[in-house]
Amino acid sequence: MGGVITIEQGGGGSLMRKLIEEVIVSAYDLDQVEGGIGLPEMDDGATIPINGRQIVFTTDAYTAKPLFFPGSDIGRLAVYGTSNDIAVMGAQPLALASAVVLEEGLPVATLRSVVESMNTALKEVGVPLIAGDTKVVERGGVDELIITTSGIGIADRVVTDSGLSPGDKLILTGTIGNHQLALLAIREGLELEAPILSDAAPLYGLIRRALEVGGVTAMKDPTRGGVAGALNEMAGKSGVDILLREEEIPVKGVVSTASELLGLDPLELANEGVAVIGVEAESAEDVLKSIRCSMYGEDAAIVGDVMEGRGRVVLETFIGGRRIVREPVGSPMPRIC
Repeated sequence: MGGVITIEQGGGGSLMRKLIEEVIVSAYDLDQVEGGIGLPEMDDGATIPINGRQIVFTTDAYTAKPLFFPGSDIGRLAVYGTSNDIAVMGAQPLALASAVVLEEGLPVATLRSVVESMNTALKEVGVPLIAGDTKVVERGGVDELIITTSGIGIADRVVTDSGLSPGDKLILTGTIGNHQLALLAIREGLELEAPILSDAAPLYGLIRRALEVGGVTAMKDPTRGGVAGALNEMAGKSGVDILLREEEIPVKGVVSTASELLGLDPLELANEGVAVIGVEAESAEDVLKSIRCSMYGEDAAIVGDVMEGRGRVVLETFIGGRRIVREPVGSPMPRIC
């Protein structure tokens, strides 16, 4: 791969995956701990086996424009996003660390608001921030600030994004598309029939309930690339097909309307408070009930079935037709998560 980096390569679609696979992951010879999950798997986190248990480790960089947006902000995003990546690996988040890169000229009041928001989110998740770093770069070196957050967790049984089997059911834990549209609306000054709030939320409590019921086979955090990207990745890695039912997919009316007006597909929009969960069929209803009884899970729904196949995602539309849901190529909208 040659050329220069484009904004679409950061959108979570096939262009980003190709960049990561061909330029970044392929560069490293030491890419996983023996017996653990590492770079080659490209999952939501990595694992380190220790004394019969699994340490789950993940890291992510957060950039948002604007820093504060309806329903959330970059501080909450950094805490929730990293703890959610640990949670969808089947692990309990234990601790976070954070590095902040600040632009010269950033108001101290803005930084104070961000870290206070992070503190509130940490208390909600119940996880301490135990280490960090702070850098300041010259004006124009970054746009306001960038946060990098790393986290560790512990799991008795790791859940990957590649564990789907024919017969499994798929659960979405909440409505989709809210996060990216919330940022788009405020950034572009869109006047909508109702305000759209980011769905940014911590998911460990919800996921813990699902794991306690049992039967969970796979999980994925559908951030950049949205549900379409997450499902294509899960289907491809598991070697199965997924039949998705449009009438069951939870989408708020204002998100659906705004998506139609803007020519967007809610399945391709980024989410920050939703998980995709694969569950054995006999446990699906019980898992769904447990999720709906938890905070942030009231809109959860069983949205599809896993079938024999070769890695495709098929959408059964409202009118009964079927179409292939492809992995997004990229996103023209930067700075969403």
